[in-house]
Amino acid sequence: MDKMDIKKNLYHTEFINREYNISHLDYNRENEFFNAIKQGDTEAAKRLFKPLATEDMGRLSDDDLRNLKYHLIITVALITRICIEGGMEMEVAYNLSDIYIRSIDKCRREEDVNVLHRELVDDYAQRMSLIQRANRCPRSVTICLDYIYDNLHTKITLDDLAKKVGLSSAYLSKLFKAEVGMPVSEYIMRKRVEAAANMLKFSEYSVLEIAEYLCFSSESYFIQVFRRITGDTPKVYREKYFRVKK
Repeated sequence: MDKMDIKKNLYHTEFINREYNISHLDYNRENEFFNAIKQGDTEAAKRLFKPLATEDMGRLSDDDLRNLKYHLIITVALITRICIEGGMEMEVAYNLSDIYIRSIDKCRREEDVNVLHRELVDDYAQRMSLIQRANRCPRSVTICLDYIYDNLHTKITLDDLAKKVGLSSAYLSKLFKAEVGMPVSEYIMRKRVEAAANMLKFSEYSVLEIAEYLCFSSESYFIQVFRRITGDTPKVYREKYFRVKK
């Protein structure tokens, strides 16, 4: 395509967008959203998150599903680079990018793309939160945070963590609470409930399956803990938020 064709297409695209009131994302909001991920501010990232919607975006393909996929791939590329700027190891960032782009390619419905969008934003923001915390915490606590995040589906004990970092259980317990603001057991429980909330919102796993996957001793105990931390039972939480677009 020569320069004249590009210029002609650009004018045509601008005309069509004006006629049909098609716009791209607000630049300032987009910047704020990406910076929230970079800073590991998970709450701000959730607040600023905007689902991909064909009617609100520029057209990269005439096919709606392919259009969503292209936009999400661009989003992954931008998030990857901003996370590298924020301190994520380059190899980790690019490996995550490859994993998510392959997942995007496998999506067969627009709904699947939007669910994956939420999941990857949450994953990157969580990982950046750990990285930002690592800059402030002793290395032993950082190792524990990373280990907990990667092993929510397995049994985690204070003794296991203490052995991993070469400290006594009593000392690690005091150090962790001083740095994180809560006991190890409570932190693990809250992270499991956070993961459970995402599974309730974005997957069709049953409450029992989620409880078992996240290593709760029983479904009733999971319901009790989930209600204490979120204020809702898992059933009510799912009814409120299951795949709700905000």
